[in-house]
Amino acid sequence: MRITSMSVPEVVREIITRNRSIYDCMKMDLINYTALAVKIQPEIERILGNSVNLNTIVVAIKRYADSFEIKEEVNEEPVLKNARLALTDGIMDVKFSIKDSNQIDPMTILDKFSKITNNYEFFRMSDSFRFLTEDMEDIRQIFDNVSDRDDVFSTGLAKIKITIPNSQNQSDTVSYVAEILHGNGIELVNAFFSQDSIIIILNEKHASRAYEILHSDIMRA
Repeated sequence: MRITSMSVPEVVREIITRNRSIYDCMKMDLINYTALAVKIQPEIERILGNSVNLNTIVVAIKRYADSFEIKEEVNEEPVLKNARLALTDGIMDVKFSIKDSNQIDPMTILDKFSKITNNYEFFRMSDSFRFLTEDMEDIRQIFDNVSDRDDVFSTGLAKIKITIPNSQNQSDTVSYVAEILHGNGIELVNAFFSQDSIIIILNEKHASRAYEILHSDIMRA
C-alpha cells in the first residue's frame, strides 16, 4: 500500500522527479527555489491533505538540489544493487475520489477484485483511491456505479515493480531510476511506494525498453 504519511521533502522529491523539465533544470542549477515552491505548493498540499508553509517547501527544494552535488562527490554503492524487477504490461490505472466512496465501498471493491485477479495494487491517497490492475472488462464493470466513469480509467500503461533491499532509501531509488530513464528519453507517468518495493508507471510503448535499461544497470552493479 502506498505510504500516505510522507514528509514534505519526500513529496517534493517525488514531484520533481516526475517532471522532466523541472528535474533537468534543477540539475543544471537553473531553478528559482521560491518560484518553484509557489508552483508546486498546491499539489503538495493536495497529496498531504493539509496546508504546508511555503518556506518549508523552499528548504526541501534546496536540500534536494544540494543532494545532486553530494552524489557527484561521494562514490556510493550502486543504487540498484541487488534490486529485482518485474514488468507487467496491459495495465489500467483506476482512480476514484474519496467523495465517490459513498457510492462504492473500497473493501467491497477489493473483495470483487480478489475474485477476478490477484494481479493488482491498491493505494490509499489523501483524496482518492487508486488501483493498478490488468485492463479487463470484468474489472471495468466493478465501477459501473461510479459517476463520471470515463474519468476513472487510464489505460495504455505498464508497471515495473522494483524490489530493493530494506537498507536502500526508496526516494533515492526513484530519483535514480527517473534520472536514468530521463537520460534515455523515457518519462515516468507516476511512481508509488509500498512497504517493500517501488512501482513505476510508464506508457506501455516505453515499458520494454525501460526494463532493459534498468536491468542492464542492475547487471553492472
